[in-house]
Amino acid sequence: MIKLRVNGQDQAWDGDPSLPLLWFLRDEAGMTGTKYGCGQALCGACTVHIDGQAVRACITGMSDVEGRNVTTIEGLHPTGDHPVQKAWRELGVPQCGFCQAGQIMQAAALLSETSHPTDGQIRDNMSGNICRCGCYQRIEAAIRLAATGT
Repeated sequence: MIKLRVNGQDQAWDGDPSLPLLWFLRDEAGMTGTKYGCGQALCGACTVHIDGQAVRACITGMSDVEGRNVTTIEGLHPTGDHPVQKAWRELGVPQCGFCQAGQIMQAAALLSETSHPTDGQIRDNMSGNICRCGCYQRIEAAIRLAATGT
């Protein structure tokens, strides 16, 4: 039995320990905000936090999260008012929106480690998150806005 905490709630998995965390979150825990993109950790759509670090849920097995804290987009802030989420809304970042949960989770992890990142740090950190619509300039602007704390 694998035990973990997801968005502050105790969870248990008594299935295949190699099951990707992504499928546990979506199919077992009903948290569909985390998206399946490529299944190879190349696009970032499935980004969640494990113990505060941004990771790709599509390649993270359930055995890797035993006893750990997982945060999904649903758990980033109870009312969606994390500074990154607020900046995303203020600047109207999404176009189609598919990648945005992963983008937001990656950005939130960056800001938790580096409260005022440079443009280069933002680009480096976000480079593994693909936006098919090309909203990169708005994404970077929203991260800069979130870093101001307003």
